[in-house]
Amino acid sequence: MANIIQPLQHFTKFESLDLGNELIEQALIYKENPALDKAKGAGKRIGCIFLNPSLRTRVSTQLAALNLGMEPIVLNMDKEGWALEMQDGAVMNRGTVEHIKDAAAVLGSYFDILAIRAFPSLTNKEEDTSDFVLSQFIKYAGVPVLSLESATRHPLQSLADQITIRENWSGKKKPKIVLTWGPHIKAIPHAVANSFAEWTLGLDHDLTITHPEGYELDEAFTEGATIENNQSKALEDADFVYVKNWSSFNDYGKIITTDASWMLTENHFEHAQKAKVMHCLPVRRNLELSDEVLDGKRSLVHAQAKNRIFATQAVISHLLGQL
Repeated sequence: MANIIQPLQHFTKFESLDLGNELIEQALIYKENPALDKAKGAGKRIGCIFLNPSLRTRVSTQLAALNLGMEPIVLNMDKEGWALEMQDGAVMNRGTVEHIKDAAAVLGSYFDILAIRAFPSLTNKEEDTSDFVLSQFIKYAGVPVLSLESATRHPLQSLADQITIRENWSGKKKPKIVLTWGPHIKAIPHAVANSFAEWTLGLDHDLTITHPEGYELDEAFTEGATIENNQSKALEDADFVYVKNWSSFNDYGKIITTDASWMLTENHFEHAQKAKVMHCLPVRRNLELSDEVLDGKRSLVHAQAKNRIFATQAVISHLLGQL
């Protein structure tokens, strides 16, 4: 008997092996025929609410919605909307103008699906790890909410990553997948790294995570992964190498080191000659990854970016099926 996949009320994280595989397969179908379900979203609207900047997420979500016949409307809340008060019971006598209770409820009445992008503060660990901002939208919107990246996860990026791995792996054994920290000049959120680990492990792949000491991720996302502080050892026989910077989780939001030796160059692949390289973009060239790798035959970064459209289309299609 086939497993019954529980319908999603919201899309904010990896839910199950069965649903993950279903979404990957549906995305690959849409990639072959983007207009397959052009009538599915007819008469429906998706509100894309950005509290933080975006390029791929913004455009891919709009394209995915249009492929399904939906009308996407974008609001840059950080520039075009009122300053939002997120705390319940707040006395609003300072800088905030509109409470999330009112903003989310109104947006929920305008749209059939709300898509929200909200980065972490990287200063308030408790709020960030509870996905406070995203949770407030879910609490008050009254419609399905799709995460376009939250304080802790970036599930659409991770789905696109898994689609890309599926397309580029034909081996009979499980691929060796390595998530490696890369240097950066800024304190960067954990969402992409967390989410990639969650999806990779949830889909029953082998995962090695390598980073300098002090950059341990939240163990809630890494249980089952091999943790290796020696990057060279971690990269041995790798099939896929995912490069991403993140700030310290234990010393929350801090930069512990910017060790330039962790930037991937061709020299790092002496013992992983066939490895493919992935990155979510945007990437700081010649800081996180060298030009020779990004522009070379190993690079899958542009393929990942294209797959963002079909990953999002699969998710929106699933949510439409529940309306």
